[in-house]
Amino acid sequence: MEHTGHRRPQVCVLGSAEPGSAAYALAAEAGRLLARLGITLVSGCGSPATRVAAEQALAAGGLVVSIVPPGEMPAPDWPATVVIPCGMGDARNLLMALAGDACLVIGGRAGTISEVCLAWLHHRPLLPLTGCGGWSDGLLQNPPDERQNAPILPWDSVEALEAQLRALGLVAPAGNPRQPA
Repeated sequence: MEHTGHRRPQVCVLGSAEPGSAAYALAAEAGRLLARLGITLVSGCGSPATRVAAEQALAAGGLVVSIVPPGEMPAPDWPATVVIPCGMGDARNLLMALAGDACLVIGGRAGTISEVCLAWLHHRPLLPLTGCGGWSDGLLQNPPDERQNAPILPWDSVEALEAQLRALGLVAPAGNPRQPA
């Protein structure tokens, strides 16, 4: 297939989960899946869950864009193909919310809630991990508000996540792979 020059789909990975938890293991699997499907992973890589997703995407040959809050470049071993030091502190959350065609939400704390609300306001589909605890577990039942700005598509396994990504049209049909931009 001839390269068309179209950009690859992008999915932001938001949230937090600690090593050893089911959510952390699923974050790693999600990173590998995004790479396998040709989807660019966008992450701050600041929590263990978002970092392991990025590490696993890179290990699987995927592309990772990391938007970091400080204005300086991180260490050379930072798990990313491209690093964007924005120098905006917590205001970076808006960039994270806007940088994906959809936002994968794993667990989460206050920063994740901020990113999710901003993604919701800007009509980005939300893909919350369910069944593993954390803030993402109740997102379907408790959306940011009543406006129904975007779909909320829960997942509890890597297979369910792949089905949701396909439902959103972020994965090319079999036999018609997306070409990297």
